[in-house]
Amino acid sequence: MTAWLDWLEPLAERLGERLWLAPSCPLLHVPVDLAQEDRLDAGIRDWLAFAQRAARQAAWLKLPAWPTTTIGSFPQTAQVRHARSEYKAARLDEAAYRQAMRAEIERAIREQEALGLDVLVHGEAERNDMVEYFGEQLEGYAFTRFGWVQSYGSRCVKPPILFGDIRRPHAMTLEWATWAQSLTPRPVKGMLTGPVTLLNWSFVRDDQPRPLTCQQLALAIREEVLNLEKAGIGVIQIDEPALREGLPLRRQQWPAYLDWAIACFRLAANGVRDETQIHTHMCYSEFNDIISAIAQMDADVITIEASRSDMELLDAFVDFHCPNDIGPGVYDIHSPNLPTQEQIVQRLRQAARRIPPERLWVNPDCGLKTRQWPEVIGALTRMVAAARQLRQETAQKTAPAKA
Repeated sequence: MTAWLDWLEPLAERLGERLWLAPSCPLLHVPVDLAQEDRLDAGIRDWLAFAQRAARQAAWLKLPAWPTTTIGSFPQTAQVRHARSEYKAARLDEAAYRQAMRAEIERAIREQEALGLDVLVHGEAERNDMVEYFGEQLEGYAFTRFGWVQSYGSRCVKPPILFGDIRRPHAMTLEWATWAQSLTPRPVKGMLTGPVTLLNWSFVRDDQPRPLTCQQLALAIREEVLNLEKAGIGVIQIDEPALREGLPLRRQQWPAYLDWAIACFRLAANGVRDETQIHTHMCYSEFNDIISAIAQMDADVITIEASRSDMELLDAFVDFHCPNDIGPGVYDIHSPNLPTQEQIVQRLRQAARRIPPERLWVNPDCGLKTRQWPEVIGALTRMVAAARQLRQETAQKTAPAKA
């Protein structure tokens, strides 16, 4: 300790509040709990510090087994889209627009409370697109009026043009996240798009290396993460659906890409306290061949699209011990067909054969912005019921036998 202070004090005098302290490497391979090591020599024990992040999060969040959540977005109704377009056209003033968005966020929170979800989201009513929304608020981005491209199916987006150095002039999600959290005692996730996806789903400048541009994006998202944490948001999700999409065509170039992509995610995510739980979400792709790189992201919870493969995507976890909690999608949000409770239970049982049940979360495959409220409520009602059924079964298995 004295040696550390001798080294740090001159840096603290020079840097002041700009000095950050953090481990020099990930804690994936550090044991969790030092408190139980009561047979170690006291002198040796004082030298050690095991990672206790998961335990601290569990103590703070107090979530049940098979915790339930959603991926982030709720239906973008005609009223929501109309309010956003009227505001953008200056036909709706700032106060009226904010009131409309707050009302929609409150609706989303009340619906989730009624459903019995464990970790809530604010629903992203204010967002047009997960990349465009952030690009509009960052310096260094430009936008076309009619530069539409196909995303999937009949859905189109306007990729922003990343032309200059990225800077975040103001908070981007803080108002909406803190408003949502003020409405409920349950944890509400702060929802962000990750730096790799912001890069891969934009038209990117070619006058500097892509890793450098991604680092700039990561620093901007990091500022938002720290603002959310400071405001009391204890669960923060940083979506990276485009991580695998950015892999080079030549496999021998994959390691270099993954090195800087994972480093940028960690730069964005890893400045928080142990108690703050970091989630990430991935969809649209196979990920088995990069599972070790995904583990290196060091997110506490990874939610993935798994239902359409009937949980076969989880085969990667049979031979690879992933240290993260996993939320395999239990139903396909792109289908209008509602899942049954039994279908969800069976998928979760399949998942539990590959991943320890205590590390499983329960969630849909992806966001729900393209669905309608009645089908969302119907599907989530069955999802929550499935989680409760499995909790009850687990409790019965672990209950002590009566004499």
